[in-house]
Amino acid sequence: MINITFPDGSVKQYNNGINSIEIAEQISPRLAKEVYAATVNGEVIDLTRPINSDATLKLHKWEDKEGMHAFWHSSAHLLAEALESLYPGIKFGIGPAIENGFYYDVDPGEGKAITDNDLAVIENRMKELAAKNLAFTRKEVSRQEALELFSKKGDQYKVELIGELEDGTISLYTQGSFTDLCRGPHLSSTEPIKAIKLLNVAGAYWRGNEKNRMLTRIYGITYPKQKLLDDYLLFLEEARKRDHRRIGKELELFTFSPKVGMGLPLWMPRGAELRQNLINFMTKVLRRRGYAIVATPHIGDVNLYKTSGHYEKYGKDSFQPMSTPQEGEQFMLKPMNCPHHCEIFNATPHSYKDLPYRMAEFGTVYRYEQSGELHGLTRVRSFTQDDAHHFCRPDQLKEEFKSIIDLVQFIFKAVNLSEFTAQISLRDPENREKYIGSDENWEKAEKAIIEAAEEKKLETTVVLGEAAFYGPKLDFMVKDAIGRKWQLGTIQVDYNLPERFDLTYNGSDNQKHRPVMIHRAIFGSMERFIAVLIENTAGKFPLWLAPEKAVVLPISEKFNDYAVKVLDFLNNSDICTLIDNRSEKIGKKIRDNELKRIPYLLIIGEKEVENGTIAVRKQGEGDKGSMKLEEFAEFIVKEINKEVAY
Repeated sequence: MINITFPDGSVKQYNNGINSIEIAEQISPRLAKEVYAATVNGEVIDLTRPINSDATLKLHKWEDKEGMHAFWHSSAHLLAEALESLYPGIKFGIGPAIENGFYYDVDPGEGKAITDNDLAVIENRMKELAAKNLAFTRKEVSRQEALELFSKKGDQYKVELIGELEDGTISLYTQGSFTDLCRGPHLSSTEPIKAIKLLNVAGAYWRGNEKNRMLTRIYGITYPKQKLLDDYLLFLEEARKRDHRRIGKELELFTFSPKVGMGLPLWMPRGAELRQNLINFMTKVLRRRGYAIVATPHIGDVNLYKTSGHYEKYGKDSFQPMSTPQEGEQFMLKPMNCPHHCEIFNATPHSYKDLPYRMAEFGTVYRYEQSGELHGLTRVRSFTQDDAHHFCRPDQLKEEFKSIIDLVQFIFKAVNLSEFTAQISLRDPENREKYIGSDENWEKAEKAIIEAAEEKKLETTVVLGEAAFYGPKLDFMVKDAIGRKWQLGTIQVDYNLPERFDLTYNGSDNQKHRPVMIHRAIFGSMERFIAVLIENTAGKFPLWLAPEKAVVLPISEKFNDYAVKVLDFLNNSDICTLIDNRSEKIGKKIRDNELKRIPYLLIIGEKEVENGTIAVRKQGEGDKGSMKLEEFAEFIVKEINKEVAY
């Protein structure tokens, strides 16, 4: 007999060799139908794997990420089986579960293609196979056996993967007529896969390397109930309506030009105004919190990034160095701001009384993203960070970190992104060579972050291996209006760059001491942050952020002169306003400008000219009555102050 310990601490005895699904059956036949994977002694495994010693056990239902992962990973294998039956000779790359569903990268062969038009047929074959209740069976094999199997099949992508695996660590999974190289875990059978939808086809270079062959990536999602799938498809439709690329084009916020280059956004007047509103807002907040605003060049000497360690870690992902006419001299497009800020700190002496010293910059940086990874404003090659670095004494670290958490919460509230969780990212204790710096400094940095988050009562999760190479961090995962999560703000503790750049301050003992450096970005990337704002608001920005606060709409041409006076008055009052003096009927002007999501529409007719007023109409709410110009200007200022209370 073996002892099985459950999550509630209870312990039960079972026969040696029992598996998780059998244990679930003994607890409740209904439970057995609802579980998809199990965690045994901390490892997620198939429900059918035997348990041969005392163990802890947790059973995973659909609601658990482990259950979803097994469900979607199994669905990827089901997709592959359907493809192999429909496209003889097709070759397979990888087919993982992802955050929402799964995909499989495949090579249909020379001169063959799979398009979106083929998805319905593939989907129907998946449904036919799932209904057969095909069992997923695991087999552990030697490296040689695996190589022989996939070489005989002619599946060169699997052969390449096997060549990198250690003997004794290789397993295969089979369902029906399909066998795949896989670690698992998987469902017991295909029977739970009730609702299936293949979403789209895309291109993906094998192993993410654009020098390799372009494969066909097929995305899909499955559920144990049709209603869950229906709900998800409604969610997708809402997401499409909010797609920042579509709205950005519709509202004339930004554009891309192949002549300028892929991944290099061009801000149009309305988008530039929106972007500047964010910068002005943040700058005002920062000045009130004691930040010094700095500016640094768009390029830097290669040795700057070698000193910081960024070149060694990220040089391959950056734009390559540029040579100058001076022999041996090389510069790089700036991939990050922190080394430049270290040099600004070093330019003047600092006393312990001066600290913390807070330095901020809206700095544009450049990183080489592969063309297949570029996506609107969320993945670009040129982006501007609201970057700041705090240089503080070790005894100030925790309080300074907490003050940044307060700032993050204030900013998120101002843009209606107040629902978030925080992720504490620590280094991987099993792979410490990935990181720079001493164990002592890492332990101090990690302790400060964990304690600060606890004291601010943040809802947190801890993830090992996700720290920056120079220090641990706290990332903010924000939920938008339709439930999607975005990683936006980040705060990082760094004992290492101050050492690499020999940063010092004079202590109370008149000796040199090393400051601690905190990296922080709240918007993160201005481009990505604005993309999230566009999708969260569907382009209906809060008044303080909107590119224009109002548009003046004269009913006919004879009221244009007064309309221009209104326009000039409001713009001179720092209320960004447009005028629509087209020879169109007022109804069309109203409709057209409401589509631009301009908060206030100001109607000008004979009555308004006579009385020196404007007829105010609010976006989405209709008429708000007549106002004098001064009254409207005061009203707008009050409304903005309500939204943003500094």
